[in-house]
Amino acid sequence: MNYLWAFMILTGVVFAAFHGTLPAVTQAALDSAKEAVTLCITMMGVMSFWVGLMKIAEKTGIIAGLSRRLAPVLHFLFPDIPKDHPANKYIATNMIANIFGLGWAATPAGLKAMEALAELEKERGNKAFSDEKTKKGERIASSEMCDFLIINISSLQIIPVNIIAYRSQYGSVNPAQIVGPALIATTCSTLTAIIFCKIRQNIYKI
Repeated sequence: MNYLWAFMILTGVVFAAFHGTLPAVTQAALDSAKEAVTLCITMMGVMSFWVGLMKIAEKTGIIAGLSRRLAPVLHFLFPDIPKDHPANKYIATNMIANIFGLGWAATPAGLKAMEALAELEKERGNKAFSDEKTKKGERIASSEMCDFLIINISSLQIIPVNIIAYRSQYGSVNPAQIVGPALIATTCSTLTAIIFCKIRQNIYKI
């Protein structure tokens, strides 16, 4: 990606130099930088509000209660993860945050889930996850890691907070109008991800 972005930027600068529009490129860069800062401030306010609500829900035990209710769903999606394993808690927290459109809040839980799944592979005696192999960089993703990543990317969302914030920043008359279409789209993507994962699990077992 770094090479791709560098190539695109250099191509734009060279093209502008040949056509005598370098001042326009400079002005566009300055305007974009200003807009990026403004957008970050807006997003910081929105995300701080929702992440704060998530913290309150966590402290009051709401997240723990929802995680317990998600236990049957998690067992269906990840049948080989023991019910009392810490990975279930992190996966549930990640899914809850994603459902409420809090992608930034979901990321730490997702990373913790991957770490817990790595520990699970160590417990299973998977040599690829031993300390020696890890240092050499020879570790590969486990079956549960792949399934979790696929379902996480599909990202079922009831309230797409990020998109609502973007639409509000850019002057949308009704920023929350995206909720219905986003729910339909993410429901379809999540169902597709679940079907794919279950098919993959069956093939893997064979």
